[in-house]
Amino acid sequence: MITLLTDFGLQDVYVGVMKGVIKSLNPDVDLIDLTHEIPRQNILAARFALMNAIDFFPDHTIHLAVVDPTVGSKRKALAIAFKKGYLICPNNGIFSGVLSKYKPEKIVELTNKKYWFNSNPSSTFHGRDIFAAVAGYLSQGISLNELGEEIKEDSLVELKIKPVIINSKEIIGTIQYIDIYGNLVTNIAMNMLNNKSWYLIEGKDKINNHLTYSSVNQGDLLALIGSHGWLEIAVNGGSAKIKLNKEYNDQIRVRFN
Repeated sequence: MITLLTDFGLQDVYVGVMKGVIKSLNPDVDLIDLTHEIPRQNILAARFALMNAIDFFPDHTIHLAVVDPTVGSKRKALAIAFKKGYLICPNNGIFSGVLSKYKPEKIVELTNKKYWFNSNPSSTFHGRDIFAAVAGYLSQGISLNELGEEIKEDSLVELKIKPVIINSKEIIGTIQYIDIYGNLVTNIAMNMLNNKSWYLIEGKDKINNHLTYSSVNQGDLLALIGSHGWLEIAVNGGSAKIKLNKEYNDQIRVRFN
């Protein structure tokens, strides 16, 4: 199985072409679209989406992730083996959420042009000419060793996210993802709040925590633990992003009662 995650959208043919390359190499492989609506060039959003999807797929799944603002530059193209399967992606930190959960077992720079779709790839579409082709060959059983040169973990680009700060009175985190509903997903994990009574402070406002979106009136703010296991801020029937004018990496403060 191969999953695909990009910021390409579906208006253009880019996603379809990548699938065509994969199917031309392995007609029987299953292709699953994780999403192609990552906000354009937003590696942080792609990191979150990939990290939170991994555990819902069978072992040995190949995850093809292309959000690649520096395509055509000297950034490396990678294949990474980890406990649950493989990552095929640019070396720009898109994989850093996954690797915070699973240690990489082998990392290969994709230097063997034999397994590219085009040995002289387009400078703007490595998704087609390198990544899709490598995913197709890998799904056929080609080993990582054949795809290129093994590199060390310390050569991986790490996507920096401000660490969570915890003390006896509060937790300070940041927004790591904003979904299509405008829900603000923080980097504060559920286990940081277990057995505690808490609420959020946003300016002069106090935002209480609830179990469901419908626990408050239409248009009201609430905090809750989302299905992904992270603290999020929402508006029943509206957008917390718009109501609070928040963006990625903005600070969120949780207080203990």
